[in-house]
Amino acid sequence: MSAEKLASKYIRKTERVIAELKNLDATVHHEADSVKAVLDEAKRYLEDAKYYLGNGKPEISLASVAYCEGLLDALRMLGYVEFTW
Repeated sequence: MSAEKLASKYIRKTERVIAELKNLDATVHHEADSVKAVLDEAKRYLEDAKYYLGNGKPEISLASVAYCEGLLDALRMLGYVEFTW
C-alpha cells in the first residue's frame, strides 16, 4: 500500500477515535488541564497530517498521524480517556 493510501487510512481512523473518545470521570481536576493540553496537541498533529497529505508529502503525513496516535494511546494507557482503534 502506498504511503498516501496509508496516511489517508490512518487519518480517517484517528479522526473517528478523536470524535468518539470518552474522557473518564476519574480525571482529577488538576490533571484535567494536562489531559486537555495533550488532546489539543494530538489534534494539531492530526491537522498537520492532513496538511502534509494534501500537499503531496505522505511520508511526513504518516509521521504526524503516528505522533497523534501515540499521544492518544498514552492517554488511554494512563486511564484518562477510553476508545478503541
